[in-house]
Amino acid sequence: MWWCTATSTYSIQKLPESYQRRCRGSVLWCSMRPIILTMSALKHSVLAYECRHLKGQLGILIECHRRLRGRLKATDAGRLRAEYNRLVEGLAQRGNLPISDTWFSNPTLPEDILKEAVPGNIRRAEHFLSVLRRLVQYLRGRLQTENVEKEGPVSFVASVNAQVGIDQKMLRFCYDRLHSLMLTLEITDTEDFLHIQAVCDMATLVGTYTRGFSIIIEPFDERMPHIPDPVLQLCCHDASLAIKPVFERFQSVVITSGTLSPIDLYPRLLNFNPVVSRSFTMSLTRDCICPMVLTRGSDQLPVSTKYELRNDPGVEKNYGKLLLEMVSVVPDGVVCFFVSYSYMDAIVNSWHESGILKEIMQHKLVFIETKDVVETTLALDNYRRACDCGRGAVFFSVARGKVAEGIDFDRHYGRLVIMFGIPFQYTLSRILLARLEYLRETFQIKEGDFLTFDALRQAAQCVGRVIRSKADYGMMIFADKRYSRHDKRSKLPGWILSHLRDAHLNLSTDMALHIAKEFLRRMAQPYDKTGAVGKKTLLSQEDLEKMVNGAGDMMF
Repeated sequence: MWWCTATSTYSIQKLPESYQRRCRGSVLWCSMRPIILTMSALKHSVLAYECRHLKGQLGILIECHRRLRGRLKATDAGRLRAEYNRLVEGLAQRGNLPISDTWFSNPTLPEDILKEAVPGNIRRAEHFLSVLRRLVQYLRGRLQTENVEKEGPVSFVASVNAQVGIDQKMLRFCYDRLHSLMLTLEITDTEDFLHIQAVCDMATLVGTYTRGFSIIIEPFDERMPHIPDPVLQLCCHDASLAIKPVFERFQSVVITSGTLSPIDLYPRLLNFNPVVSRSFTMSLTRDCICPMVLTRGSDQLPVSTKYELRNDPGVEKNYGKLLLEMVSVVPDGVVCFFVSYSYMDAIVNSWHESGILKEIMQHKLVFIETKDVVETTLALDNYRRACDCGRGAVFFSVARGKVAEGIDFDRHYGRLVIMFGIPFQYTLSRILLARLEYLRETFQIKEGDFLTFDALRQAAQCVGRVIRSKADYGMMIFADKRYSRHDKRSKLPGWILSHLRDAHLNLSTDMALHIAKEFLRRMAQPYDKTGAVGKKTLLSQEDLEKMVNGAGDMMF
């Protein structure tokens, strides 16, 4: 029995032809194990392909190379000879890359590579280090360009082969050859070699895949074109590459998530045909979710983070007044998400200059996410302490940031989340433009459809941080007039839309404040957590035993 709550679900079933021929007219039995993937786990697999950066830290790369040569000279020759013999036998046979579940941590190597032997010209450690030195020198030359360059893996590999004599097969095995060498040298301080590992990762990817990637070289940052800051980026445009090994290995795959919306776009992005596709509503004993769409401030002026209105003082003031009114009535924790770090910095500075931030801090403490991991961790810890002691706090975060992706604000840590604007990607980004071109040519996905899908998925990811259990409750405010449009709103997950009433679609700050007060008053009333009117949502141990024995007629 499968039971999924507040999720969209895909089931992909694949039966090899050999099994089809043997099992016609008989009961099907297959020893291949099914696998269940949550979308959060899948997302991290896909993100591992998103982008490889090689910034202008070539001096560090040369230092990594020097350290490897030093370790090589100090290593016993017998160990290097044993390693050489293992490499002759092939990757899968030598034991460092077993074909098991741990193999999925490195999906860049298809199964056919695992059966091959490492090329003879990089089996010896000193030869491999010589190849790495030539590769780093080639990358140094490419970073000296004055113009933006973009090319595919095929032309990049051809250029590497023509200029420094490194062919595609040598590039394919750079990742594993470095991994084997570091094991042989018994290197434990791996952080000192992260940069050379990044180079080997990039080499393996461009040597393995001929489509779905592009190499983009930018000589400077667009925001500061007068300062040279060369960046070489390997960008993946095809998320199906990360999930393909899973589909090929397992007979049945179930993908579940609360943010699979719109549900029909994921099969096209991940390149599979679902056998079963279902979307379920959230089963609750009470209406503990209160989403609202705020389109205008108290002065009836529209609010939005569109480019034309983003720097409008009236919009900044209305956003500040909205937060000020809400922190005065909402207890415990309030979480605010902004579309970018630069916009958050600009609007917080504006609130500070106008005195709004000082008024907010009279009700709750304010903590801000930064790009520094240590600072953000400390801010989160102090935020939770402020909520625990009853003081309450406000946390400013950014969509697509560290907090939006993996931090839960359950119970009193998040009674209200405000999404300021729609978190569209920077549309002039060369990486995004290359990916949109690839999706349009390969999967026939329109640019507008993908941008809207991606932005609304991120918005749902942000607001979903406050509801983490059936006994939890919280409010969600989508503060942008564009959310009232059906083409935008319809992309939100069904569990949000099912609680979004028509009366909550076009609100001002005063109306949203009144709805918030009514909702909090209703949530303060006692209720039966085990269910009401015969409807069960929280299962007891006895209920589970009845389900196992087939004696329970549960209602969901």
